Amino acid sequence: MIWDNDFALSVVPALLQGLVVTVQITLLGTLLAALLGLALAVLRQLAIPVVSQAVAFAVMFIRGTPLLVQAYCAFFVLPEYGVSADAFTTGAIVIGINYSAYMAEVYRSGIQGVHRGQWEACTALGLPASRTWGRVILPQALRSVVPMLGNYLIQMFKDSAVLSAITVVELLATAQAIGTSNFRYLEPLTIAAVLFLAISYPSSRLISRLERRYAPQH
Repeated sequence: MIWDNDFALSVVPALLQGLVVTVQITLLGTLLAALLGLALAVLRQLAIPVVSQAVAFAVMFIRGTPLLVQAYCAFFVLPEYGVSADAFTTGAIVIGINYSAYMAEVYRSGIQGVHRGQWEACTALGLPASRTWGRVILPQALRSVVPMLGNYLIQMFKDSAVLSAITVVELLATAQAIGTSNFRYLEPLTIAAVLFLAISYPSSRLISRLERRYAPQH
């Protein structure tokens, strides 16, 4: 198959629409993952016996099962029990919950990296738990894990292609639909790959700069 410039140019608008959906899914999923992951990390760090064990199991279960399986269960199985949503909403929630488990571990490593003296100082000053976490612990913990969270953002952007399996019309699904309807896959899939790279590569460079900026000073 030979590259057809005219056909390639004709499919770019549709692929850009698919890219918009991919970006929307990524941003919504990242917001959910960041908030839920932080909540899971804090709950686990509090070491409340039953709660901590339940959170640890949930994180292990989510990390131990494929994103595609989770997406299939959410979109095809849960509706049988009265829990349903459109493909876009389901995709954003699934990918957000999936990555929340990974981000929870990143947050937890940041929290555990805060010097024990900071905790002891808060206790000595009689600070309430809300101020200890909000003013002392989390600001220090979050600063150290920003680059790692950024890497997960890029990974989520690329993994959003998995959601085409549950009919989310994102970039890959759009490229596949164009290829199927025109019996030409070379141009749409190649352009889709270039668009993924056009977003992920600059983002990875930015994350590299953040890693250098927030690297521990010796």
